[in-house]
Amino acid sequence: MRKTMQAVEITRAGGPEVLVPTTRPRPEPGAGEVVIKLTYAGVNRPDALQRAGLYAPPATASDLPGLEGAGEVVALGAGVSGLAPGDQVCALLPGGGYAEYVATPAAHCLPVPSGMGLKEAACLPETCFTVWSNVFQRGGLKAGERFLVHGGSSGIGTTAIQLAREFGARVFTTAGSDDKCKVCEDLGAERAINYRNEDFVEVIRAEGGADVILDMVGGDYLPRNVKALADDGRLVQIAFLQGPKVELNFAPVMMRRLTITGSTLRPQSDLAKARIAEALRTHVWPLLEAGKIAPVMDSEFALADAAKAHARMETSGHIGKIVLKVG
Repeated sequence: MRKTMQAVEITRAGGPEVLVPTTRPRPEPGAGEVVIKLTYAGVNRPDALQRAGLYAPPATASDLPGLEGAGEVVALGAGVSGLAPGDQVCALLPGGGYAEYVATPAAHCLPVPSGMGLKEAACLPETCFTVWSNVFQRGGLKAGERFLVHGGSSGIGTTAIQLAREFGARVFTTAGSDDKCKVCEDLGAERAINYRNEDFVEVIRAEGGADVILDMVGGDYLPRNVKALADDGRLVQIAFLQGPKVELNFAPVMMRRLTITGSTLRPQSDLAKARIAEALRTHVWPLLEAGKIAPVMDSEFALADAAKAHARMETSGHIGKIVLKVG
């Protein structure tokens, strides 16, 4: 292997134009880690937040963006078992995915589902880890419950719709156009609400309220989500596209026994992420292998065109996942 690699770095905080191709030293695996020669890398909202200077990587992580990818294992660190050079994997990454090679804990790798290409597999880790840990582990969604996910046409949203459908929930979602709503309903949403001309609170309350809501909007959606919840409902917050601060009356939260919780994935411990990976291997990977769920793909860009990929994502015109072709 070469000692250097092609990568895309963040030159300063700013817009997509601050993503610039560069040459970096190829990473070496630490204890418990593998090095993957990436073929594809997923593009996600946290990458854009990091680029804008709003989401600093952990001190031990690469400063390069990129939180998921798929490719071939090429090197093993001390203590790694169960993986070998040549294995094709997809992996949750601590950072560094916008590059030809990346180091990541071996316990955060999962096999590429049979019948699935590396392009699609690269889009699984960030969304599957996020949806499983927040909707099912933190939110406790059960069969027969009413589930509302905002941003249903996003990578997170399309994954959440499919998983909730497969586990027997009644799925509702919001999206910003009739075309996006149709995609959501085709994926299994019972009702997709165009938030530009409908009030999701009225629609969901007419159905009895949501037992679980997954929200990445924040801002004034928070009090509206509280109104949309059924008694004993759970609101799970994973991002704040409209801001993290809002005034909220907590009396209904107490009187109706509501739960407001949330999480971010990247700062969690390696052990916590490994446990999510094992849960995915048990509960979600069989669905992928059987073709019952699959990532919804939007577009592909060359690694050197990462700025164009970010511009595409920030128009919010995309449906599903955007990927970078690395190798």
